[in-house]
Amino acid sequence: MSTSNTESPDQPRGPAAPADFKGPDPVERGAVVDGVAQALDARLYMQLHVLTGCTDSGRVIPAARESGLDLVIYASLNDPRGIGVLLMSQDPETFVGAGRDLLVSEPFRSLTPVPDLTMIGRTYASGREKDLADWLLVHSRRNALSAGNPWALWYPLRRTGAFNRLPRTEQLRMMGEHSWIGRSYGEAGLAADIRLECHGLDRNDNEFVIGILGSRLHALSKLIKDMRLTRQTSEFMESMGPFFVGRAIHQSPFSQV
Repeated sequence: MSTSNTESPDQPRGPAAPADFKGPDPVERGAVVDGVAQALDARLYMQLHVLTGCTDSGRVIPAARESGLDLVIYASLNDPRGIGVLLMSQDPETFVGAGRDLLVSEPFRSLTPVPDLTMIGRTYASGREKDLADWLLVHSRRNALSAGNPWALWYPLRRTGAFNRLPRTEQLRMMGEHSWIGRSYGEAGLAADIRLECHGLDRNDNEFVIGILGSRLHALSKLIKDMRLTRQTSEFMESMGPFFVGRAIHQSPFSQV
């Protein structure tokens, strides 16, 4: 006997959600600390603009300082007329407002943008952060604005689709291997990192923007080389770069706020 609620085995079913999709959740979550689950619906955005045609880098510093924005000005290693402008804000309106106003005013508007080196991303959490607010809103600013981190390598990356189909435990194992190398450089005082997600923000469909910063350029280059040893990079990296390499010539004062 059949009823109207019984589905035939041959009857087409509705679309199913991906196995790992738990529903819309815009909140970043950290570790449980003293029995309290950490959650925060806020991020720090960072955007790097690269420009060329700058024959007097000293001209851009007063304008950057007067803007009142959180930013870093880099002299490009690979272009003697190039500079990088790293802007930081929790409010994305800054990048189409005050940040845009700065870059279309003198002396920046006399320079030529290099769109292929534009990078933008937002901070994110892995779920293991003991101080979620510091990680999302302060950590990356602190690293970028530290006088001890004048050199910086910035680059986007995208992993292959095959990585996303791996079991989560295997993904975490590979990312842990990657993190271990970066942490060892950090503990030795050789490098600091900034990790940003850029899903849907990057015009080339990259997934992450990475900043590797420190006081000695060769140590940063060696860290990139050592990262190539990991399974994540050697087997599941679809693209990395282009790289922007610069030395800070101006950094805004750092504050916790």
